[in-house]
Amino acid sequence: MKSAALLLLLAMVSAQGPAPPKLDVNYVVGPADILRVNVYNEPQMSGAFRIENDGYINYPFLGRVKVGGRTVTEVSSMLRLRLADGYLRDPQVTCEVDVFRSQSVFVMGEVRTPGKYILSGSSTLLDALAQAGSTTPAAGADVLILHPNAGPGSLVPSLPEHGDAAMEHVNLREIEDGRLSRNVSIRDGDTIFVPRVDRFFVVGMVRNAGSYPLERNMTVLQAISTAGGISERGSNRRLKIVRIVNNKRKEMDAKPSDVVQAGDTIVVPQRML
Repeated sequence: MKSAALLLLLAMVSAQGPAPPKLDVNYVVGPADILRVNVYNEPQMSGAFRIENDGYINYPFLGRVKVGGRTVTEVSSMLRLRLADGYLRDPQVTCEVDVFRSQSVFVMGEVRTPGKYILSGSSTLLDALAQAGSTTPAAGADVLILHPNAGPGSLVPSLPEHGDAAMEHVNLREIEDGRLSRNVSIRDGDTIFVPRVDRFFVVGMVRNAGSYPLERNMTVLQAISTAGGISERGSNRRLKIVRIVNNKRKEMDAKPSDVVQAGDTIVVPQRML
């Protein structure tokens, strides 16, 4: 079951919205982005400029200027140098992204609204998940981020089985526990895949027999505790694990310290009188 802390984190990120554009000085601009250029005391050289498919903008006096593939800071510096070369004395140029359109990320799997989302400047994993409406109750804590080998600008999402992307694993519980460094940056063309949570079963003499989400490195003792613990009629001796191995049912003796695997059924026996 998804914790309240994680839900609160995602809700806070969603409520905050994207970072203010002027802070994204390291954002790499591209086709369809709209730049806002301001030249101090020069209104005829200031305005909004749409980046064309070839990465150029049409700029007053300078004509077609290649800006695609540069950061916002680099565009500002380049325009300042070009304008200082015979047009203006010591021009003061600032630049920011007015409309983000060139970079996107795919969010797939157990999220409420899977799809392709535009990156509004510098974005993190939680930003992307919030755009997709947050994870569903069936989502696992381990999220897979695929960085395509082909680089940015991917038109289709990468899939784990295709082997065409570098894979990065992030456990959302780590972020929830305060390790904010695990809220990693997302790049153009990335695919975020949120898998369905693995489950295990506890049956027999426990207080709440049933199916439960499997946590990483969960032991038999922790699994039984998740099911409410052993009942008055139960025993912690002669514990069994029923596991499917090579499509065959296998029953094994279990110790409280054994690690539970996805799909395991833990059997707690009745106490012998």
